[in-house]
Amino acid sequence: MPSDSVQLTYRFRDPALAELALTHRSMGKPNNERLEFLGDALLGAFVAEMLYEVHPKASEGELSRLRAQLVNGQALAVIARELELGDRLKLGSGELKSGGFRRDSILADAFEAMLAAIHLDGGLEACRNTVREIFTDRIAALPRSSKDAKTRLQEWLQGHGLPLPHYELKDSYGEDHARTFDVSCAVSEPQDIVAEGSGNSRRAAEQEAAEVVLARLLDSSDKG
Repeated sequence: MPSDSVQLTYRFRDPALAELALTHRSMGKPNNERLEFLGDALLGAFVAEMLYEVHPKASEGELSRLRAQLVNGQALAVIARELELGDRLKLGSGELKSGGFRRDSILADAFEAMLAAIHLDGGLEACRNTVREIFTDRIAALPRSSKDAKTRLQEWLQGHGLPLPHYELKDSYGEDHARTFDVSCAVSEPQDIVAEGSGNSRRAAEQEAAEVVLARLLDSSDKG
């Protein structure tokens, strides 16, 4: 990831929205929980939009995996620290004593809440522009593994001592020279996940399904 710190260039017309975005629930109500909910959705959509533009040949599964590397608690906490949001957080006495201003989950939530506050204060484009300013270099720096999705999924499961995935051909259709295959990929641990992929070969369909499963595993692992 880029080493240069990011800055929040947006200037609020209503400073109370920015203050609310930095008010943790330990302060009672009102707090930033509703803003965090909205900001999470906005951030996911805008990062997905950027990845869609930057990687025109990437599959749905690969795009999901890349987004999971960018939008997770640890990564967002790093951004929040670069923006020095922790220094401005309003925390209840208990959270303050326990060092809540350093906690990844609180910092990540505050960053998402701040994005929602920008949206409410300046509109959708202001929020989109802020996300693009922060994530353009991060997206450019993302490593794209040369290993295929099935290999990466297998290695991840083996590395965590978990059972290997199960692939199943669900359907195949079309002319012999242009057949389409639908395949499911399922894992039972650490949680039940089933995803489907389609392709012009069974292997291609398996790769697409494996990408989706791996992205969900990585996302769950980061949030955990």
